[in-house]
Amino acid sequence: MKSLRRTLALCTAAALSLTGCSSLLEQEYTHITPHNAAPTAEGDPSTLRADSYQELVNALIYLIGLGMEQGVIRLYMDSEDLDASLDAACLEVIHEDPLGNYAVEYITFRISSVVTYSEATVNITYRHTKEQVSSIVQATGISAIRSELASAMSAFKPECVLRISYFNEDEAFIQSLARQAYYNAPSSAFGMPELQVSLYPDQGQQRIVEIKLTYPYTSSELEQRKADLNQWLDTLGASLNAPSTDARIQAAAQAICACGSYDPEGGSTVCSLMDDARADSEGFALAMAALCQDIGLSYRVVEGTRNGHPHFWNMVQSSTGWRHLDLTAPEEGLYPLRTDQNMSELGYQWDTDLVPVSASVEEGAGTAG
Repeated sequence: MKSLRRTLALCTAAALSLTGCSSLLEQEYTHITPHNAAPTAEGDPSTLRADSYQELVNALIYLIGLGMEQGVIRLYMDSEDLDASLDAACLEVIHEDPLGNYAVEYITFRISSVVTYSEATVNITYRHTKEQVSSIVQATGISAIRSELASAMSAFKPECVLRISYFNEDEAFIQSLARQAYYNAPSSAFGMPELQVSLYPDQGQQRIVEIKLTYPYTSSELEQRKADLNQWLDTLGASLNAPSTDARIQAAAQAICACGSYDPEGGSTVCSLMDDARADSEGFALAMAALCQDIGLSYRVVEGTRNGHPHFWNMVQSSTGWRHLDLTAPEEGLYPLRTDQNMSELGYQWDTDLVPVSASVEEGAGTAG
């Protein structure tokens, strides 16, 4: 009986260069569950059967999906060189399949001859744990990716791993979505975390994206800040009992501005007003967004420019549609709700694809992004 053992090295996925905008579909997302694409041998779930090269590939992916370190595959393949076929299948799985490329360090195998078939004993060494593999989330569409990132940041998770379909983007695109997600979770916005993004494999429309997040504070410090912020927001929100939406927006704006002063050199986190009684435009916009979230008002944080300088403000959904609200630019003690045209005339600029459209009642209001 002749045995052969080969070791296959797994290549590391490299970061790509910036390529452009997303063509992802806007759909829902679910957690991954392993699918048995490989037939078992004579009803034995621990032994797989492969009658073709593709079934051999499927069997390897199946073993990896279950996190198995060893498996047996019975080969009923019409091949003059089964060693070469298994060698090629392993290479394909660890270089081209997203799960194999992400999870596996290397694969070794041994082939033995039986009377009517050959039997391959496969040993798999992983570089990620079974728990990490099982926590991968299927995300199809920009909204799904952004939502998962916002959820991870809200819980201060150190890692977010997504399996993405129809994905032709790069690390810079993920960084951009992460920045948007940060502003979508204002009650946890204590400083934008540093991101380390890895793509598995480095090309193809089906890929796994591993995002590691490093926060500016320890986990216990972040949780304490969140608890303090929630208490502060609850105190502010308790007195906001205005009868109409527009009146509640004005009351919320006044409550935030009463907590401190606008300072272009002030803090830029959601806690800046609470801790230091001063904040820049980003700090004000995040604080207003967090309060809107706490009292049930629809909001956005807008990142743009005012007269050519970086600037942040909010959008809120008023009785006449989405409107811009800049807490750093009050008029006679009130905080005007402005349309897109109003803002453009005042020197504001922003990415209109990322926020709702704000039109006058006569123009008709729609949404975007």
